[in-house]
Amino acid sequence: MYRTIAAALLTAAAGAAAAQEPPRGVEPMVPASGTVLDVSATGRVARVPDLATVRSGVTTQGATAAAALAENGQRMARVLAALRRAGVGDRDLSTASVQLQPQYRYAENQPPAITGYQAVNSVSVRFRDVAKAGPVLDALVAAGANQIDGPNLSLDKPEAALDEARADAVRQARARAELYARAAGLRVERIVSVAEAGQNDGGQPDQPRPMFRVMAAQASAPTAIVPGETEVSATLNVRFLLR
Repeated sequence: MYRTIAAALLTAAAGAAAAQEPPRGVEPMVPASGTVLDVSATGRVARVPDLATVRSGVTTQGATAAAALAENGQRMARVLAALRRAGVGDRDLSTASVQLQPQYRYAENQPPAITGYQAVNSVSVRFRDVAKAGPVLDALVAAGANQIDGPNLSLDKPEAALDEARADAVRQARARAELYARAAGLRVERIVSVAEAGQNDGGQPDQPRPMFRVMAAQASAPTAIVPGETEVSATLNVRFLLR
């Protein structure tokens, strides 16, 4: 009986010790010897945006809800037709917003009175040729659009640029680790771990942009969209072992 109990205790102790050990083939995040250095670095590359996204649509007024919607539907049909004539495919067109709201007149000591209705219909349009975005916007205004919001410039396929930014982040992290190691009288032995902390794929930050309501169908000069450059970045947390 005593032998059985002793064997059970030895088995339990061995199991507890095994549970505390890291799995075979997997190193602990903190090495047993040496100095650990954690470095955060952001790699960046610049690219010319090749995708522009614009919201465009029609705002109409009417004495009744039906009248406002009817006029809006007719004008929006002309806007969509103009987009398709300009070569915008169905995959790059999507409804962004449809609204119908009463308009009120306010007077002192009186309840609000409905004076009419406002209908809003807008679509999100992606331009895969940024240079053509300006002329298409002019065509939209000529077709009846009186609402334009954007553009938001981005990269259609940012994966290769992101990989370059990640590689740049690793180079920066190692250079900084070498600097710290020399200052401490040590040397960088190896990287212990790498973790990605964040990335920016070149899209513009999600922030309010001005809404332009076009009051005339003709402009004095054609609209120009200038792409400039956008920044693609990746941030890494890298752990080094110094000796």
